[in-house]
Parts: sequence; structure tokens; C-alpha cells
Amino acid sequence: MITPDIKSRMPSVGTTIFTTVSRLATDHGAINTGQGFPDFEPPSELIECVHRHLKCGGNQYAPMAGAPSLLTAIAAKVQRCYHRSVDPLTEVTVTCGGTEALTVAIQALVHPGDEVIILDPSYDSYAPIIELVGASAVRIPLLGPTFLVDWERIHQRVNDRTRMIIINNPHNPSGACLNAADLSELERLVERWPVLILADEVYEHMVFDSRPHQSLHRSEVLRERAVIVASLGKTYHVTGWKVGYCVAPAVLTAEIRKLHQFVTFAISHPMQLGLADFLNEHPEWDQNLGGFYQAKRDRLIRGLSQSLFTFIPTPSTYFQVVDYSQISALADVEFVQKLIVQHKVAAIPLSVFYEMPPIMRQVRLCFAKSDAILDEAAHRLSQVTKG
Repeated sequence: MITPDIKSRMPSVGTTIFTTVSRLATDHGAINTGQGFPDFEPPSELIECVHRHLKCGGNQYAPMAGAPSLLTAIAAKVQRCYHRSVDPLTEVTVTCGGTEALTVAIQALVHPGDEVIILDPSYDSYAPIIELVGASAVRIPLLGPTFLVDWERIHQRVNDRTRMIIINNPHNPSGACLNAADLSELERLVERWPVLILADEVYEHMVFDSRPHQSLHRSEVLRERAVIVASLGKTYHVTGWKVGYCVAPAVLTAEIRKLHQFVTFAISHPMQLGLADFLNEHPEWDQNLGGFYQAKRDRLIRGLSQSLFTFIPTPSTYFQVVDYSQISALADVEFVQKLIVQHKVAAIPLSVFYEMPPIMRQVRLCFAKSDAILDEAAHRLSQVTKG
């Protein structure tokens, strides 16, 4: 028998750091403030909405683009939050989480030989998807301790091969948010170059301290060439349901759906129907989410106030970056391993979000946890001493 020669399409991709850290945390009985998911339940009314449709026949395939009631509810939500009118039938697509939306958007709209600008530290799925289609990821680092966009460098780097720029706002892992001046710079860029924008806005409702979320939905110039990705799973504490969506002009949506129909075709029908009911019945939920997570951020940083970790309070998401320079000179991957084994708290090293990480001593903590877990995690981290 002749053994087939298996050539990897993604030779540089291995097990993600999130899987590795979560497994290590389980093995050592550590509190997992590494991987980003809540440890609390979704609203009971949402469970009841889904249960109602499970019992009433919503258990067969949903339409490929999404259940009509959910598409309509999403369009109403975009109108309510951003004063943008979108056509639910031609401009909204329900996907298997935000990651599928990102994947099919890149695969549908980026071609071999193209360049796609991503901003480091960047979410770990961007570069592999870009490379899989035969394009090149052009990485531009964010600046300084508050992770500002280096617009001067972006303007210098854009060229005739630049097909797309990926904007993660609010930003994972740092929590940085774009402001109105950033949107103006992006508008200036697209007025000069025929560049598409992929806007990863899955943390859109987790913005703190009375800041408005500067969504690309707000800009008439940008939204005409943007695919805007959102996550119902993150907004409603149901990350395991893997329900996201993307909003894009009809001409872009048509291309995205060509791939979507062969990747997942349709997303869980009863989940979609239940989410549609909840969106319609509880529009206040997303409005209150920022305050909910801000309270958890504040609880965590109060608990860390007497520790040797230093930090700038995150302006958004459910992640807090902390600096351990006063504690250890270990590289962040090694420090995380030590943190798990010796102190029973899991974190994510920030270097894994870079292609060429700068010298740093930073890790990311997730505070989408119960108050008791946050208090215990902060207590354990406050016991970490120099050495």
C-alpha cells in the first residue's frame, strides 16, 4: 500500500494557546481567567424562548441566510443602536459565530496575491484565514501602552495590492476602542484606495465609562465597503451556541453567502428563533451590558490594587491586560505556566497575538466570571511575589 503524502495547507498552525491554557488549568485545578467565555448562565427568558421553539416545531433546517424573524430583529437592532437602515433580506447573514463570518468574508472577498492589513496584537484566526486563500497578512503593530492605531504607518503601507484592512473594535486582547478621529482616518484611507474593511465588532456592547461605541455602522462612507461582524453569543452569554452575524452591502453579502451555504448552510433553527424573540422583547439587554461588565472590571482591578501587577483599566471587552514586570523577568508563556502551576490562576500570554512580539511582560485576564471567582482570582494574584 502506498502511503499518501500529506502536505499541510497550514503548516505553521498548531493547537491554539486557548486550548493549551484551558487544558493546563483543568489539570492543575486553576481558576480559568484565560479563555474568554462567561462562567454564568444566560438570561432565563432567553432559555424559555428557545425552549418554546424546541417544543413547537422549530427543529428543522433554517433558511440559509438566517431565520427571517432573526434577520428582521437584527436589522431593527442596528437601526436602534446606530441609526442605520439595513435590508434584512439582502444585507444580513446569520453565521456560526463571529469566526465563521470572518472566515467566509475573507474567503469570499480576498484573492491570491492580495494583501490584508491586520493590527497586532491581533485575534489569532485572522492571519491563518488570509494565508489559506493565498493572500499575505501585513501586520502593523499598535502603539504604546494604550494600543493606539498607527495611522501614519498604515497610510504609508497601503498599495495597489491592498485588498482589505481588518479592524477589531473593541479590540481583543487589549480592550482598546477606536474614537471618532480614527474613523476619520479610515475614511481618508478608503477615499484614496479601493480597500474593503472587515470590522470585527463582537464586543460592541461592552464599552465602559460612558464612551460611545464608534461602530463602522455610524459612517456612511465606511459602511458602504465594510463587512461588520457581531456576536449574539457574546452579547447574550451563550458563546456555546455559536450564533453570530455579519452586515454588509448587498453586493458583498451575495458573495459571502456563496461560501456560507457550503460551510454551514444554516445555523441552529430553534436558537435563532429564540434569539429573535428575546431581541424583540428585551431591547434593553444590550444597552445594559456595558454597565454589567464595567462593574466586573472594577471589581477585578480593586482586587488587584494591592498586587504587584500594574495595569491601565480596560475601556471595553471583558479582558484586562496586566503587566508583571515588577514580578518576573520570565517570558510571558513561561510566566503563564508558572501562574497556573504555582498560583492556580490561568491567563493568556499577550505575545501569542503578535507575529513578532515586542519585549513585554503582559498577560490577559478574562473577567467574564462570577463575583466569587473574580474575588478569589484577585486574591491569588495578589499573593504572587517577586521572583
